[in-house]
Amino acid sequence: MSNENTIMTVRGPIPAAEFGKVLVHEHAMCDFIGAGETGRHRYNPDVVIETMLPFLQALKERGFTGFVDCTPAYIGRDAEVLQRLAELTNLHILTNTGYYGAAGDKFVPSHAFTETADQLAARWVKEWEQGIDGTNIKPGFIKIGVDPGPLSEIDRKLVQAAAKTHLQTGLPIACHTGEAQAALDVLENVRREGVDPSALIIVHADGISDQNVHFQFAEAGAWVEYDGVSDNSIEKHVQLIKEILKRGFGNRLLLSHDAGWYQVGEPDGGKIRPYTAISDQLIPALKTAGVDETTLHKLLVDNPAQAFTFFP
Repeated sequence: MSNENTIMTVRGPIPAAEFGKVLVHEHAMCDFIGAGETGRHRYNPDVVIETMLPFLQALKERGFTGFVDCTPAYIGRDAEVLQRLAELTNLHILTNTGYYGAAGDKFVPSHAFTETADQLAARWVKEWEQGIDGTNIKPGFIKIGVDPGPLSEIDRKLVQAAAKTHLQTGLPIACHTGEAQAALDVLENVRREGVDPSALIIVHADGISDQNVHFQFAEAGAWVEYDGVSDNSIEKHVQLIKEILKRGFGNRLLLSHDAGWYQVGEPDGGKIRPYTAISDQLIPALKTAGVDETTLHKLLVDNPAQAFTFFP
């Protein structure tokens, strides 16, 4: 298998051409207790799997074959749960390495504040080389998060560590932003580290109110991710998508819901939002608005395959 077109799933590498129709930013499980307290002692993996399986099966029934799980370490990432869900559904599921610095650093482990970017990168590269949490499951991308505004010291360190990890592994970087200044700072910092912007996914770009900033990212070659699609956002997302297509940036656009999830600590996992608004509502609305099948295939098949291909 050629490394030039390979994606790393929780069941191992696949050719990018097999990834199929993909949701690029979803969550099977989250735990918001904080980095110091989270862990498997807080949930039963079998219950999580039993609860989430119907939601993933509904996705499969709608023709989707890929599912990118964006829950990072210390917020409920469980690679074995994802692997078992992948086996039960035959979906291509990806997990990640990296730390989430948004939400006031609540989910950043204490060692990240004292270690250097190189030391953090070494931890993340080790997961790529040896597997996650004592398993043979490898990350398919790097996931970090930053707070709004100019990057704090810890956020800058996380961005630098992600860049260093990318340069050693070829894994793409997905960065939670949702605010213009932070996202622009992330782009500038990864470039400074020598990362091509095509390896950077601007997560929650649809949370940035000025669409001209979205165009800036696309112009630079980064991926613009509209991942807030919900039953209540269809009209808004049709307009955003039509405009970015009109500007000629359809080849830099990714779509998803940021939905789910089994929430640890909530009765029965809390209120779980299904992964269906894109298939059931957005796609028909885009067709009505004049978006053709070729473009939809690009947004849901071609672009995800390109974005999550790793180049060692």
